Parts: sequence; structure tokens; C-alpha cells
Amino acid sequence: MLLTSARPELIQQVREARSATDRLFEIIRPDSWYERPISERHRLIFYLGHLEAFDWNLIAGKTLGERPFHPAFDKLFEFGIDPPEGSLPSDQPSDWPSVDEVRDYNRQVREKLDGWMDHVPEQLVHVALEHRLMHAETLAYLLHGLDYAHKHAQSSAAFPLGAPMSPAMIDIPSGIATLGQSPDAFGWDNEFARHEVHVPAFSIARYKVTNGEYLEFVRAGASAPHFWSKRGENWQWRGMFEEIPLPLDWPVYVTQAEAAAYAQWKGLHLPTEEQFHRAAFGSPAGRERFYPWGDSAPDEARGNFDFARWEPAPVSAYPLGDSAFGVAQLVGNGWEWTSTVFAPFRGFETFPFYPGYSSNFFDGNHYVMKGASPRTAACLLRRSFRNWFRSRYPYVYATFRLSGN
Repeated sequence: MLLTSARPELIQQVREARSATDRLFEIIRPDSWYERPISERHRLIFYLGHLEAFDWNLIAGKTLGERPFHPAFDKLFEFGIDPPEGSLPSDQPSDWPSVDEVRDYNRQVREKLDGWMDHVPEQLVHVALEHRLMHAETLAYLLHGLDYAHKHAQSSAAFPLGAPMSPAMIDIPSGIATLGQSPDAFGWDNEFARHEVHVPAFSIARYKVTNGEYLEFVRAGASAPHFWSKRGENWQWRGMFEEIPLPLDWPVYVTQAEAAAYAQWKGLHLPTEEQFHRAAFGSPAGRERFYPWGDSAPDEARGNFDFARWEPAPVSAYPLGDSAFGVAQLVGNGWEWTSTVFAPFRGFETFPFYPGYSSNFFDGNHYVMKGASPRTAACLLRRSFRNWFRSRYPYVYATFRLSGN
């Protein structure tokens, strides 16, 4: 656990992350702050205040013991929501403050925290940084669901071309998978404690399941995924800023329940968290890698991540990101659902300053996702990082691949 004062480069990363989320908020048109693009989530105005309120409550309140200057906003913007299915929020736009009031609160929070940041334990600066970057991704989910008339379009990187595909199941020999984070490095509470697991031999698909493959399932009677829409007889992809004809070689974004149903339809199943680790980070020589492609830092040639694009890329793009076993895109281009229920590792301990971060979701209803999406920050690509959502939550950039025994 890192308890030394924050390093200058880490503080600079926080400032850069602020700029990144500020740019995201610029997508929202001025008259659209009280829209609720996802019915199970807060209105957009909440997220404008939440990031600064989180930083204030964590650093100024719980760590430095500073007196609040706006306790009402500290509480109003403290927590997001994750209601169970069938339970939706009922607040009205009039229940929320004005955009100008929230922006003024944000400005004051940043000014005050910047004066104290040199005295904040490094671990907590990591928490503030990664919390903001995780929200940069979840904000993308919200903005994706916002009507096109309510947002300013932005340019997107050109679609990369996919390599010729040869779909196949790859045999992964038995071996050790190391899960969890080293005790001397930063990680969230659910990443600890580090441990080894013996994984029996299994097979796994070289590629993520594509829209084209899932279309066969839909034609057989399954419901269409959230990101698809139909215009006459033609299926469309509902992109961030426009609809386009459904790209058949892109990975399909689905819920965990939809992924599991497709796997069953194919007579296969979803990989476990341990199997994902073995396929992604193991090697025939036995040595585990930090990333699927090796130990070198992520770059744009290795995959679709770190806010590189708004949309997916073909499942056969980025061959330089393949794992040692030849499995493609295990990091980037969409989180991957597993069959593993989100639960603590042995030795789990909550963060005293954020006790509910993981433990609130150890309820048997959330499933582990691994990998990364196009909107996942580079620092979250570490091997130990775990993501999770409800099995029927349709809005995340989540893909899957098939596995067999």
C-alpha cells in the first residue's frame, strides 16, 4: 500500500484527467444537462458535480480534515446509483441545481485541492485519478445513449482495417494463472490479495464474437443487442454520433446474459476469470506477461484502448496485440464477459476511506469483465484490474468470446 506523499508526475496526471473529462462534458449541449440517457442512472448534471465532490470528500474531508465550503453539494454529488432491475429513479430536473452553480463548485474544489495536493498520500491520489478515468468511460456510455440532437458531434479516428480472419478455437495447455495485484503496487481493494490458480487445459476462441456471428443468433429468434437498430430490413449500428450499417466484423456489444445464451446456443460457454488470465497473460514457456503482447507499455499498435476511438474496430485488427498463445484482442476493443461472479479474493480487505467500492457489489448479481474497451484509460489495462456489471445491464462496451473444455 503506497502511503508516501504524491509524486509531481502523478499530480500532473490528475490535471490531465480533469482536462479529459472536461472535454467529454463539452459534448453535451447547453440545454441538455438534465437529460437522463440511461434510465437506471442519474441525470447528466449529477456527473458534472460528482467527480469534484468525490475528490473533495476523499481528500479534503476524509484525509485532511478540512471544513466543507458547500456541504449540500458534497452530499448531493457523493454517490452514483445502481438500482436493481425494475427500480428506477424518480427525481425531476427541478430537484437539481443550475449548471453555473455546479461549475462554480467545481472551480473552488480544484483551486483548494491544488494547494494541498503535495501533502496527500500517494495512494489517495491514485484513487482520485483512476476514479475520474473510470468515469471518463462510464460517461461515454451515458453520452452514447444521449439523443444526437442533444450533443455536439466530434470527429473520430478512421476505422482500422481487419486482417484476414481464420476463426478457430485455440488450445490452451494447463498451467498457472496469477490473479491479483502485488502488495507494493496500487490497486483497488478487489484486486487483492495476489494469488496463483492452477488452470486445467481448455480451448478459447481466437477472436471475440462478431456482429455478423451474433446476427445468426438474432435470426434464430434471439433479441437484438442494445447498440443495434433496424431500418426496414437492414440492421444499423447506433454509434456515438451517427448510425451506420452494421459492421459485421466488429465485436458485438451485449449483456452477460446475452453472451451466456449465445454460448449455450453454440454448445460452448464463457471463459472463467482464471481462464481469461491464462489465455491473456500466460505463455507456452510458462512465464506470465504483464500484457498479452508482452511487458512493453501499451501503444496504439497494440489495441483499441486509451480513448483511441469512439467505436469498435474489426476483431482481427491489431495483430501486434495478440497473446503468446495467438489469441486476439484480449485487451481493448471491448471488455470481455466471464462466467465468474464478482466476489472477493481470499485476503480481501476494504479500503477504510472507501469501504463500499467493491463490497456493495458482492451480491451474486454482478459478473467480472476483463480486458478493456476503446474508452478505457491506459493505467487500467494492468493485468490485475477487474471490472464488473449486472448480468442484464446493456449499456457497457462489453464483448465476449467462446470457451470449451
